[in-house]
Amino acid sequence: MTMIQLQKDNGELKARVAKLERTIVFLLNELKLNYVDKPDEAPFVDVAELVHSGNKLEAIRLYREKTGASMAEAQEFISKL
Repeated sequence: MTMIQLQKDNGELKARVAKLERTIVFLLNELKLNYVDKPDEAPFVDVAELVHSGNKLEAIRLYREKTGASMAEAQEFISKL
């Protein structure tokens, strides 16, 4: 691949990424949603308390109830607390 072709491809990719970013911003605004890159664990204080008291199964159940997460997602979240 030549340098000119690489520059062209890079420009096209930048344009596509910019369009995707605009689309995401539009959708978030239309749906009145706020994007959080890494959710704060503070809203799950009660879940964390269950984990720290040794009741991981109840913590998983509560986390799934609050978030709609799958079992695997809940287990991964709980394992990080």
